[in-house]
Amino acid sequence: MSAPRSALTPTFDQPLERRIAHRSGTLPDGESLPSTAYQLVRDEAMLDGNARLNLATFVSTWMEDEAARLYLEGADKNLVDKDEYPATAHVEEICWHMLADLWNAPDPARSIGTSTIGSSEACMLGGLARKRRWRQARQAAGRDAGNPNLVMSSAVQVCWEKFCNYFDVELRFVPISEAHKTLDGHELERYVDENTIGVVAIMGVTYTGMYEPVAQIAAALDRFQEATGLDVPIHVDGASGAMIAPFLQRDLVWDFRLPRVHSINTSGHKYGLVYPGLGWVVWRDASLLPDDLIFKVSYLGGEMPTFGLNFSRPGAQVLLQYYVFLRLGREGFTTVQSGSREVARYLAREIAAIGPFELWNDGSDIPVFAWRLRPGERNWTLYDLQDRLRMRGWLVPAYPMPDDLADLTVQRIVVRQGLSMDLADRLLADIRAEVDYLDRLQSPLPDAGHRETFHH
Repeated sequence: MSAPRSALTPTFDQPLERRIAHRSGTLPDGESLPSTAYQLVRDEAMLDGNARLNLATFVSTWMEDEAARLYLEGADKNLVDKDEYPATAHVEEICWHMLADLWNAPDPARSIGTSTIGSSEACMLGGLARKRRWRQARQAAGRDAGNPNLVMSSAVQVCWEKFCNYFDVELRFVPISEAHKTLDGHELERYVDENTIGVVAIMGVTYTGMYEPVAQIAAALDRFQEATGLDVPIHVDGASGAMIAPFLQRDLVWDFRLPRVHSINTSGHKYGLVYPGLGWVVWRDASLLPDDLIFKVSYLGGEMPTFGLNFSRPGAQVLLQYYVFLRLGREGFTTVQSGSREVARYLAREIAAIGPFELWNDGSDIPVFAWRLRPGERNWTLYDLQDRLRMRGWLVPAYPMPDDLADLTVQRIVVRQGLSMDLADRLLADIRAEVDYLDRLQSPLPDAGHRETFHH
């Protein structure tokens, strides 16, 4: 018997290929062959950028083949269903205990944590726990709820603005400046008061990659407590740096060694070296997470606390995090993160040597750095350089700094596992070639105004 006509038809002459060419946005009337649907979806995604050349994102774009196999094998696991997948739930608990230990919790066995879809959800859970504890303390003192506020740098990631918006918390930005490039405790007392539920300190500012000095922030809050009696805790947004500092800056005190640090979050899918989306948040001990926010699910005769904004979500990434922890250990993480920082610092040195550029930072904290144009008249901007590099396949974003520095445009490179020295040299050659092209312009490029194509 001959095969059905549709199976014999060449792939790109299949009926669905012909019907869907205009992408009408309507569900097709009939079925299609698996190979046809696969080819259509693959072709749609083909115009995406090359992830290895995307130097804008912090998100992991490479894992080993063994991890890819685990990913596929765990794709059907729903992490919230702890009755059905108790082993995966146990792995999740092991992972956040490992993080509590890595971040120097006084007693990791007494810590509590959870995985999340990403560090944005983790930040929101950390903020929500702080708001609930603040409200409970007010009620215990017989006082009204008041208007809670949260204090942070103006250079925070947008998830903190979302948290304050969604959960009715006043957002208080401490502006950064040329003199104070991060939140460093300077004049912090102007922003905190009895309604402050906490201060956010960032280990790896999204705009530039710089660490905020958590110990200095804690010392400023110590002085504030001595003067006012108000005890203001810290949440550390360690989306990137919490998986760098324990390996590359071991003597830097930023974590649970500071009693004022109540909770820490990180992105497993950033320098945790796992595919998206995975985040983690850990509290130094269970007393700091209000019990009325925790839902307890029984499985195999025990109880598993759950706390999250999402319900059903994939469990495969948790297994991938466990794989990376077992695969690398402290020694392997140190090797990988050191390699990324070496590439970042090399790129920073070489870019600083190119005539028109001035570094904002040099990649010594997390493997991320930014630069700006030196003052002077020229017929091009960093947005032009961004566009020229994009023509060569590189995504190297240019963008304005936050309020109070909004007139300053910087360009940034994020070095992740997979950006080798060889690729770095190729990038440098392309930057030099494009700067040479731009410097030879006799007039500005068409539409060379303020072209913002990258947003935080």
